[in-house]
Formats: sequence, structure tokens, C-alpha cells
Amino acid sequence: MNYEQQLDQLIKNALQEDIGDGDHSTLSVIPAIATGRAVLKIKEDGVLAGMEVARKIFRYMQPDTVFSAHKKDGDAIKNGEIAFEAAAKVHTILQCERLVLNCMQRMSGIATLTRQYVEKLSGYTTKLLDTRKTTPNFRLLEKEAVRIGGGVNHRFGLYDMIMLKDNHIDYCGGIEHAINKAYEYVQEKKPGLKIEVETRNIDDVKKVMAVGKVDRIMLDNFSPAQITEALQIISRQYETEASGGIDLHNIEAYAATGVDYISSGAVIHQARSLDMSLKAVII
Repeated sequence: MNYEQQLDQLIKNALQEDIGDGDHSTLSVIPAIATGRAVLKIKEDGVLAGMEVARKIFRYMQPDTVFSAHKKDGDAIKNGEIAFEAAAKVHTILQCERLVLNCMQRMSGIATLTRQYVEKLSGYTTKLLDTRKTTPNFRLLEKEAVRIGGGVNHRFGLYDMIMLKDNHIDYCGGIEHAINKAYEYVQEKKPGLKIEVETRNIDDVKKVMAVGKVDRIMLDNFSPAQITEALQIISRQYETEASGGIDLHNIEAYAATGVDYISSGAVIHQARSLDMSLKAVII
């Protein structure tokens, strides 16, 4: 499925989870024909993400919803600003309210933290990657939020790249054997699928260089000095990625080595949701 199809499925499942056999709070007090307007109020500074998702949620429930955007994804936002206004049936507004807020608050928190990391990389050639350390069934939007914040999406799942991590290597019987097996698999089963291998020390890097057959080498839990040494050995023959123990305080030291990518699970799993509210407009 493409992104739009996956998003439709996510919205369908999320609304079903929330509404169940009926939004009885709304059904009990609001006539089905009632129409209204609501605005999304920003209550905390940060980076906005999820506008197009919000539009899609409202129009999934009611295709003729009038969605008026005052901001766009990626915009810097401040407390007190309005992100959008939606005009629809009141039932639509109330049934979509929590899903819209949950998505936008979570996505904006991730985009805000990602932007902080990306700004630290300004002036360097190194790019920021996310990881698979995501919330089950919400990866689609968490990774979209990273992209909106200025980061680069790593693989989306186990299906779109081979990554030989420590457990794969140990179970397989060694880094050389794992690489050779993965390379044979790609040639026979999935031509074009990229291979990345995790290294845990300089000896591992030397072993990978002796074998070849990979597209990217991950330098896991290396210090900046060790990465500099590894990069000299790799000599730009393969893409390089630094991972493990990298945060806002030390990311520049890693970027200064010239490594191609820095991956961080923290931009997703350590992000704090931004505060927002969806409020009725009463005339």
C-alpha cells in the first residue's frame, strides 16, 4: 500500500476504536443535522505537524467538510495561534476531535524535537535518520513527523532493507558469514534491496571491508574518535551511519567526523506531545 492507502486504513481503524457502536455523548445531546465550526488552538511553541492528516480525518468522516488552513506542516508555531478552522456537522467535529488532537499533538512533538536535532547539524554534511523505535500501528505518522521536522526516514520496516544487527550476526555465526548469506539472498530473492551491517568495533569494520557486498556500515556505540578512525578505513567506499548514545549534547561532535548519517530513536520515543485544543466557535 502507498502512503495515502495506509493513512486511510489508520484513520478507519482509529475512528472505529474510538467510536465503537456509537458516540453516545454526541448522539444524546446534538441533533444529527446540526452544523458548526471549530478551530485548532496552539497552546505551546514548537513545529507544526499533522495538518494534512487532520484534513484527511475530517474529510474521511464527511467529504464536504470545509477545512481552512491558517498554517502548514513544518511551520514554527507559538502559543495562542490558530492552525486551522473546520466547518462540518457537529457530529463530525466531535467524533474527529480526539483523533485529530492525538495525531497533531504527537506529530508536532516529534517534529519539534527533530527540528532541534537538525538545527544542530546545520553546517555539516551529516543527515539525521529516524529508526524503527516507533509506536505500533502509528509508525506511518511518526516517521512523517520526522520528515516534516527536517529529518530523513530510515527503513520503514523489516521489508524494505536488510540490516544485519548484532543478533543477526551472532545467530548466523559471524559478520563475514552473515554478509555473504545476505548478499546471496538479495541476488536470488530481492535484487536491488540494500544491505546495511552493524559493526561494534574497529575489527568488525576491517572484516566488513575485507568482504564488501554491503551498501552502508553502521558504527554502533563508537566514540567520535573511533568513528574518525573507522571512516579512514572505510575511505568513503560505503555509506556510513553513527548510532547509539547520540543526543542533543554530543551530536555536533559526531557530525564533525564527516559520517554520512546519524540515526536517533530518541527523536520519536523521547518526543513530548505539544499542547493543543479543538474548540467550538459559537456565534
